[in-house]
Amino acid sequence: MKVLVVGAGVIGAAVARELARAGVSVTVLDRAASAGGTSASGEGNLLVSDKGPGPELELAQRSLTLWAELRESLPAQLGPGFPAIEYEPKGGLVVATTSSGAAGLHKFAAVQREAGVVATPVDGRELEPDLTPAHTAAMFYPQDAQVQPAIATEALLASARLSGAQVRQGVEVLGPLRRGDRLTGVRTSDGDVGADHVVVAAGPWSAQVAERLGVALPVRPRRGTLLVTTRMRQRIRHKVYDADYVGAVGSDDAALQTSSVVESTAAGTVLIGSSRERRGFDERIEARVLSAIAAKALVLFPFLADVAVMRAYGGFRPFVPDHLPVIGPDPRLPGLWHATGHEGAGIVLSTATGELVADLLTGREPRVAAGPFAVDRFSSV
Repeated sequence: MKVLVVGAGVIGAAVARELARAGVSVTVLDRAASAGGTSASGEGNLLVSDKGPGPELELAQRSLTLWAELRESLPAQLGPGFPAIEYEPKGGLVVATTSSGAAGLHKFAAVQREAGVVATPVDGRELEPDLTPAHTAAMFYPQDAQVQPAIATEALLASARLSGAQVRQGVEVLGPLRRGDRLTGVRTSDGDVGADHVVVAAGPWSAQVAERLGVALPVRPRRGTLLVTTRMRQRIRHKVYDADYVGAVGSDDAALQTSSVVESTAAGTVLIGSSRERRGFDERIEARVLSAIAAKALVLFPFLADVAVMRAYGGFRPFVPDHLPVIGPDPRLPGLWHATGHEGAGIVLSTATGELVADLLTGREPRVAAGPFAVDRFSSV
C-alpha cells in the first residue's frame, strides 16, 4: 500500500509514523519546511484539563498514553544526538478569580472526573506561591503535560523515516490524479505522485488542499498570538490558566477572545497567551491583542508587570464549527482521507490521530471510536 500524507506538521508526522511502522509505504509532502506552520506556533500543550466528556477527551486520553510511551521510546530509537522533545509532566492549574467562575470550575471538574480525568481542588498558592491571593478557586490536573512542539514534530518524522517513510519538502499539491471516480495520487509542483490513498493533514490550510482535490472541507484558520518574556528564574511551576479559557476554546465567535494562559519553558522564558480570532490568514500581530493578553496574565500573576517581554509571535489553528477534528475517509472521493481540524489541540491529539488513521487504513480494530470524527457528519458534505 502506498500512502501520501499532505502536511509535515505534527498531525502529518504522527500519521506517517504510525503508517510506516505498520509496514505501509509512506511519502510526506509539504509545500514548505516540516514543522513550519501551526506546529511551530503553539505551546506544545498536552491537555485534558480543558476538555469535557466526549470524543475529543477520549482521543486526548489515548494520546496522553501514547505520548508517555514516546517519552521513553523516541530517545531510544533516535539516539542521544537527537534533541529531546522536552516532555514535562508538569500538570495544569486552572484558576478562577470570581465567585461565578469558581462555581463553574467546580461543576466542570465534577463531570470531567466521571470521564476519568483527575481534577483535585487545591489552594492555588501552595502550588504557585506567586499566584494572585485574590483567586476564588483552583483545580489541579496532574495529567496535563507539555512538549516542545517543533522538536516533537521533527522527532515523529525522524522516527517515520527510520521505518521507511520519505519526506519531501518544498512540494506543493496542485490537483488530483484520478482513475474513474477514485483518487490515485496528486499533481504537484515537482511532478505527479501516485498513491493508493492520500491523507490531507495540512492544518488550517486543509480546506485549500481539499478544494484542489475536488471536495469542500469546513476547516478555517483561527488566529492566535503569544507573548514570550526574557529569561528569569523559574517562578511558575505548572501550566496555569484562568477558568475562562475553556469557554474561549469552545466558542464559535469570530471576534477576538482572550484568556490567560501562563507557563514557564525549559529555556527559562515564560509563555503568555492566549487569543482566538477568525480573520482569515491575516498574519499581523496587533497591539490591541497583545495588551489584552498581557492584562489578563497580570490578573493571575501580578509580578509579571516587572518582567520584560522579549518577543511575540502568532499562528493559525485549524478551526472546525463543531470543535471536533476530521479524521477518516472521505466518502465523496474514494482514496481521499482527512486528518485535520484539531484547532489548538493538535499536539496532544496527534498521536492518537495517527494511530486511528493507521487503524482504519490497515483494517485494525480502532482503539478510539472513529464515528464522531467522520467527514460526512457535516450537513454541507
